[in-house]
Amino acid sequence: MLRRLYDKTLALAAGRHAPAALAGVSFAESSVFPIPPDALLIPMVIARRNKWLVFALICTVASVLGGAFGYLIGYAAFETIAEPILAFYGYAHKFEDFAARYNDYGAWIVFIAGLTPFPYKVITIASGATGLDFAVFMVASVLSRGIRFFVVSGLLYLFGPPVKAFIEERLGLVFTVGVVLLVGGFVVAKFLL
Repeated sequence: MLRRLYDKTLALAAGRHAPAALAGVSFAESSVFPIPPDALLIPMVIARRNKWLVFALICTVASVLGGAFGYLIGYAAFETIAEPILAFYGYAHKFEDFAARYNDYGAWIVFIAGLTPFPYKVITIASGATGLDFAVFMVASVLSRGIRFFVVSGLLYLFGPPVKAFIEERLGLVFTVGVVLLVGGFVVAKFLL
């Protein structure tokens, strides 16, 4: 089953609509969608190694724009939904303390989360909810997401055939590690935020 899914993903990754799908997944992952864009980026670079720079750029731009949308969700939803509830229960001052601590280290939080498998949407929404300076948020997002996607794409460009062989020989292991990283990111998000 995994082999058929892998082969189908590679075929789709080489298709003409793959860049648009990559942009859509990258945008959505930064604000609402749980699957990281690497799931599409990796097979796309493996299928068309000469396009690694284009794919990395698409992924970065769409992810940062999705992050800005996530920031807007956090900002708008906090003011309209969360703030009145916190005030009603007398917890508004506790959120202010959390927001102040978050914003003290916000650039680093956004930067580190943008590089890791940690669910980036959690950070984009939290940044909007706490009122992290938008310019700081955007600079940290561009740097971290750019580094992440260009490094992944560049490594696949340089070492593509051995990486493809490794994935194909150990498809079950690669899938399991990917799932563990995805679930682990959500677990970490639950306990840290």
